[in-house]
Amino acid sequence: MLIVDHLLNDTEVRVLGALIEKEITTPDYYPLSLNALMTACNQSSNRHPVVHFDEDMVARAADSLREKKLIHLVDRSESRVSKYRHVLYEAMNLSRPAIAVMCVLMLRGPQTVGEIRTRSNRLYDFSSLEEVETTLTSLMSAAPPLVVRMPRQTGLKEVRYAHLLSGEVRLAESEPEPDRIAKLEKEVEVRVIACWYDACSGHHGRYAQRGRVPTLNSAIRRWRG
Repeated sequence: MLIVDHLLNDTEVRVLGALIEKEITTPDYYPLSLNALMTACNQSSNRHPVVHFDEDMVARAADSLREKKLIHLVDRSESRVSKYRHVLYEAMNLSRPAIAVMCVLMLRGPQTVGEIRTRSNRLYDFSSLEEVETTLTSLMSAAPPLVVRMPRQTGLKEVRYAHLLSGEVRLAESEPEPDRIAKLEKEVEVRVIACWYDACSGHHGRYAQRGRVPTLNSAIRRWRG
């Protein structure tokens, strides 16, 4: 059983995940040309984050993955275009359920057991959440481990799992997308309110004479409508 000799960067993870996905979901168009591989990496559905790689980025990542013996370049006599295919089954001795789990984690980041089952339905038909958990356990027990169980985060009911192909997962990077958006919206709200309040403070004397000194609470109420 061969193990990844070096950690993968984000571009390599996306390239490898895209190859795994397309082998299973669109076998008639697999292996993939460089252009098709770039398109698969950049698609907006079933991806987090959405990226905008160019051909040079994808080609460099593919060359690096070839050196790590995780993908092969296929030259066929009937085609003038070289194409890429992954060899993760052979390189890591992974089962089809394990490949499906790794693929969705590589393409969409840390996820709960339920999310993994739902999002992998085109890759493998898990019969139950327990089957997903069994697969995750096998990946966590591999030598070296390929998946990690994330610490439970405040405000989340379920724990999530992440792949380890890029090394240790930093908690800030694993924050769910809705939580990131909510946090950004809150930061924008606070900054807008602060700017509005500062502007009003410049007219403190005029407002005070009229008995209308604005407060932060009134600013918040006005901002929220």
